Order: sequence, then structure tokens, then C-alpha cells
Amino acid sequence: MKKGIYILPNALTLTGMFGGFYAILAALRGDFILASWAVLAAMIFDGLDGFVARLTGSASRFGIELDSLSDLVAFGVAPGVIIYRSSISPFGRVGLMAAFLYVACGAMRLARYNVQMVTAERKSFTGVPIPAGAVILTTLVIFASKMGIDLAGSYLVLLLTFVVSLLMVSTLRFHGMKEINFSKRKPFWFLVLAVTVVVVVAMHPEVALFICAMVYLVAGLIENAYLFATRRKRYRSNEAH
Repeated sequence: MKKGIYILPNALTLTGMFGGFYAILAALRGDFILASWAVLAAMIFDGLDGFVARLTGSASRFGIELDSLSDLVAFGVAPGVIIYRSSISPFGRVGLMAAFLYVACGAMRLARYNVQMVTAERKSFTGVPIPAGAVILTTLVIFASKMGIDLAGSYLVLLLTFVVSLLMVSTLRFHGMKEINFSKRKPFWFLVLAVTVVVVVAMHPEVALFICAMVYLVAGLIENAYLFATRRKRYRSNEAH
């Protein structure tokens, strides 16, 4: 039995966890923009740790469990605190429960992923991934600040928090970067599209990141509605025969 742990991927994971911890501290002192950027920075390290682990062949069960705990802090607790303190605390207990529901659904989402990661979630994700949920909420805070919009007491933010929470534990299909095989050749337009997205985000990150997050959410809902309609049509066709 091998003993010890792999330093590099786990160090990256802990760095992401620190980003979430720092975001919580920033949110508690009222610096919601810095807190939101800290969550987005944590997402970068969350992607790097898995990439490095696969690249170096240093993936381990310990790393998987640590990654889930880091995700819960950075993408569960931190966004929950940010959205509660910045937007939905005026709703009192309702706002508190909405923020807690997000954290609880995020925890259940991670637990389900760990169980299904080699079966149902080997390709696409079942439900909105918790990092995507965190990006949706935190980019909303950054976007609103950029546009001069006061989110305090916003019913739309309260509703969005409930919706994102429930979508995380839903059985709807959402896509992720793991479906893209970077070791295979891609069409030239794929490179052009990637560069265009990077340039647009670099020019107007506060607006572009929020738009990308909402496009991801809405596109996922539209795709699932289409799949549901297709299955229903096929079922009716089979019944008719």
C-alpha cells in the first residue's frame, strides 16, 4: 500500500480553498467585489489541480476528497455568504434560508458527483456544477457593481439563488470542460472562437463574465427543454405504433 500524498496538485487545491476562505473574510467586512474575485480566482486553481494531477499521473483518492472539501468552501460557503451579505439579508429568515439552501445543495451536489463520477457524470454533468453556480452568483455581484445597480433586497437575486440551488441537485444535463479532448485536433474556427472569448473577457471582464455565466445557464435549460420535448415526442410515437 502506497503512503504519502502528492504535493503539487494538493497544494493547488489548498490554494483554491484559501481563495474561498479569503472571500468569506472579505464578504464579512463588506468588500463584496474583492470577495467575488477571490472566488473566481479559486476557480482557476480548482481547474489547475485536476489538470496537473492528470498530467503528472498523481491523481489519488485523497486528492479527490480534498478537492471536494475545497470546492465546498470556495464555491459553496463563500458564494452563500457573499450573496447573503450583499443582496438577500434584507429578506430576514427567507434570505438566510435561501443562502443556506445554496450551501446545502452545493454539498449534496459534490457528494453525488463523488459517487457518480465514473458512471453518470463521466461525460456531462448531472445538474449545474457547483463551480458554475458560484460563478453565476459572484459575477452577478461584480456586474451589478460595474453597472451601478444596488442588489440589496432584490427579489430577482433571491429567486436566482433558489433556482441555482435547485438546479445543482436536479437531474438536468449540463456540459463542462471535461467533455473537450484537448489532445485531439480541433477545427481552426475553434481556436478563433477561443481567442475571441479571451479578448472580449479581457476587455470587459465585469460584463463579459456575467454574460458568459448566464448564457451557460440559459443554454443548458434550453437544451434540456429540447431533450425533454424530443423524448416526449418519441414516447408518443412509440405508443401510436
